[in-house]
Amino acid sequence: MLKANKKTLIITSILTVLPILIGVYFWDSLPDMMATHFGIDNQADGFSSKAVAVFGIPLLCLAVLWIGAVVTAHDPKKQNISPKLFSLGLWIAPTVSLIVAATMYTVNLGYTADISFVGGLFLGLLLTVVGNYAPKARQNYTIGIKLPWTLANEENWNRTHRFAGYLWVVCGILMVVLTLCKMTGSGWMIAVFAVAVLLPFIYSFWLHAGKGL
Repeated sequence: MLKANKKTLIITSILTVLPILIGVYFWDSLPDMMATHFGIDNQADGFSSKAVAVFGIPLLCLAVLWIGAVVTAHDPKKQNISPKLFSLGLWIAPTVSLIVAATMYTVNLGYTADISFVGGLFLGLLLTVVGNYAPKARQNYTIGIKLPWTLANEENWNRTHRFAGYLWVVCGILMVVLTLCKMTGSGWMIAVFAVAVLLPFIYSFWLHAGKGL
């Protein structure tokens, strides 16, 4: 699996650490203590040293990328993991790294950035994309909704992922709409995200309890 995706791994790894080069280029213009975390009101509420912000965050994303790739490649049921789903997973870390760097450098260089808008749009689009792939996910130990009953029962796994896929697409689209309407800080945004996270687990347990199978 790793050999088959060698080119993608190289490209995603380079993109993941690309923010380091950008940070080095702007090194002298960046403050010694950089804002690295922001609330939904776009106000900085977390700070890190320049070295941690420039080097640490991209390298952490790179570690997540490779750990995820290696663990997935050694899944006992790796034959059930579609190449498209595996490839999709590889692109999450570089995307996060680039988005975080773009917003972080913009703010720390003295410009204005709508962090909540960028975050809400990314989360909504990610949920929509993952939702499209979820119904096609076959039983495995690394990618998907891994609960004791989904791993023990293939029918539970399949029905849970079909349900989650449709739900995530709807919730993802709603989150994009709410973001475009400048409602990222509203209770509606939180409610939609909570529904997307909790309902698949509740539905899966309902099936496990014998209510739907």
